[in-house]
Amino acid sequence: MGALVEIRDVCKIYNPGENEVRALDHVSVSIDEGEFVAIIGQSGSGKSTLMNMLGCLDVPTSGTYRLQGQDVSQLDDNELSDIRNREIGFIFQGFNLIPNLTALENVELPLIYRGVGKGKRKELSRTALEKVGLGNRTEHRPAEMSGGQQQRVAIARAIAQAPPVILADEPTGNLDSHSTREILEILKDLHREGRTVILITHDNEVAAEAKRIIKIRDGRIESDSAEQKTDADGGMQDEEA
Repeated sequence: MGALVEIRDVCKIYNPGENEVRALDHVSVSIDEGEFVAIIGQSGSGKSTLMNMLGCLDVPTSGTYRLQGQDVSQLDDNELSDIRNREIGFIFQGFNLIPNLTALENVELPLIYRGVGKGKRKELSRTALEKVGLGNRTEHRPAEMSGGQQQRVAIARAIAQAPPVILADEPTGNLDSHSTREILEILKDLHREGRTVILITHDNEVAAEAKRIIKIRDGRIESDSAEQKTDADGGMQDEEA
């Protein structure tokens, strides 16, 4: 089975010419189904551009991006929107909840766009809210919930229809330490269930919760702990031989 996510030799260039900015500079990354990966980098490192690429919010200047074997590098905006709806569950730092909708209605919203029937989407939404510990908060609006609870609603919204990829962009950035721990535990639970979780962060402690850490700097992959582990395992095998 091929990689779930496969980026090959991707560049993203802004202002081509004399003053060009290479936000991504020949980046190659593969992520298999069921991995829990953190992509870490400071402001200006290229991690947000890489997140946009992974989330089909942008396309590369050059190179290829395959998601579940499909080359999405050259798709138009409508095709990318369709891919996002079907394949990716987004969790953002700012929660992005609709203030006048209840928790249940917020979780239902993307299911409406996906054409899921009323009965089915209510069932999926209630199940997702129960999974994140908010089964008793379905009728509460965002203003009636803490930041941690709002982020749990956002996670429920992302996982309601079990998309292949959960893409979490700085999901704990607006939270206190207690809520941060709760959100990270939920992400780890999703990983244990077999979900593919990609966590974008600038925080080393948050990244350390993932099983694999990819560090990006100046638009290039600086290190990948999966490759380091492979090298280490290979070294051990060589010594035993």
